[in-house]
Amino acid sequence: MQFAHHHRLALSALVAMTALATGCASSAPAGNASGSSGSGSSAPGAGASKQFVVGYSQSNNAEPYRAQLNIQLQYYIKQHPNLKLLPIKDAHQDSTTQVSQVQQLITQKVNALIVSPNEAAPLTAAVQQACTAHIPVIILDRTVNTGCYTAFIGGDNVQAGKQAGELAVKLLPQGGSVVELQGILSNQPQIDRDKGFRQAVAANPGIKILDHREAKWLKDDATRITNQFLSQYKKIDLVYAENDPMALGAYLAASSVGRAKQMKFIGTDGLAIPDGGIRSVQQGQLTGTFIYPTCAKQAADAVAKIAAGQPVDKQQTLDITPVTPQNAAALYQQNDFSNKS
Repeated sequence: MQFAHHHRLALSALVAMTALATGCASSAPAGNASGSSGSGSSAPGAGASKQFVVGYSQSNNAEPYRAQLNIQLQYYIKQHPNLKLLPIKDAHQDSTTQVSQVQQLITQKVNALIVSPNEAAPLTAAVQQACTAHIPVIILDRTVNTGCYTAFIGGDNVQAGKQAGELAVKLLPQGGSVVELQGILSNQPQIDRDKGFRQAVAANPGIKILDHREAKWLKDDATRITNQFLSQYKKIDLVYAENDPMALGAYLAASSVGRAKQMKFIGTDGLAIPDGGIRSVQQGQLTGTFIYPTCAKQAADAVAKIAAGQPVDKQQTLDITPVTPQNAAALYQQNDFSNKS
């Protein structure tokens, strides 16, 4: 009887442990279950005297949008004294590098991880590893192919493309010839912006998309490709670039051959920096752009909630703001980050 009693107790404990393990593996973590990191940090909900360590993996610091995101994230994290942001890891637009960097942060046992994926598919397994390690993960801007994360924060990229397309329809009421400069083709923002743009311009059958090519979000690539477009097509009425650096690269190419005045240029990002999209609209280089939020403040606030053991909305979709010659000055002043540190 005593043996049977002990056997039943052991079996009950085994069932309970199995259920607990299954539950942990099936859901995204709200906090770091290990309660420790390489910097002596605390578990979520612990006293503010201990630091809650945050790692951030950025896809490519060389892109102006991402450089500004970094600056803003560092600022907003500092507004929470109990949070510590480790030096930002730059993947240099290389997914293999980014996977390795994310794995390094997991090994360091950070309390929370922020990831701006270079590409969805390669980063999926690394995000899943963090989830399995009970590290809360916040995904910014670009999705991954797993639901095992704590929060996704980003703008509505289909809407960003749609608004750009609606502007193109307004600028070309009689129709016209358009070329499109695309980001990395596998990036979800590229896919969504292209989708939204094409849906919107379909409202005017007279608008023809002559060509579209991958410029990888980069100004120099866009300049080179636009030079090819200009050689190939004698008449281009409008360039839609899926971000502002590519739009400005197209403008430079057209200016160099004296064709910029006959063309319209539309971008997206709307950064309030001297060579950003808002200023370019003010100066007449871009006809219009759209402020795509950096998500930095929302990311910092989400981490602070995780550290305090509070719930975080899993899907956070932020608004897109049109920038026009009429509102550009006010929007620049409103979004200027140069006086903050």
